[in-house]
Amino acid sequence: MVATTYLDLASEVEIPDNSTISKTLYQDDQLKVVLFGFAAGQELSEHTAAVPAILQFLDGEATVKVGDEKFASQANTFVHMSANLPHSIAASKPTRMLLLLLKKTK
Repeated sequence: MVATTYLDLASEVEIPDNSTISKTLYQDDQLKVVLFGFAAGQELSEHTAAVPAILQFLDGEATVKVGDEKFASQANTFVHMSANLPHSIAASKPTRMLLLLLKKTK
């Protein structure tokens, strides 16, 4: 058995001053894990993912829109989205977010 371990996820990305950064932490045939760092005022405009996805906010604050629902996220906010659901994220403070893309299996 192989394990991938990160003891401090937040330390894996340094939030840039005026942009967004992403770092793939893990990927296989079933799962892709990406850590995002958003500077205050940065956003991911509305888009969809072809597979189900989970957003886990580690710190910061952001406005999240999922389908027709809009809400404020903060540390420990969890969002599960079905495939092809329109969503967007706008950081109001420096924010770190973990994205898990749940790839379809055979």
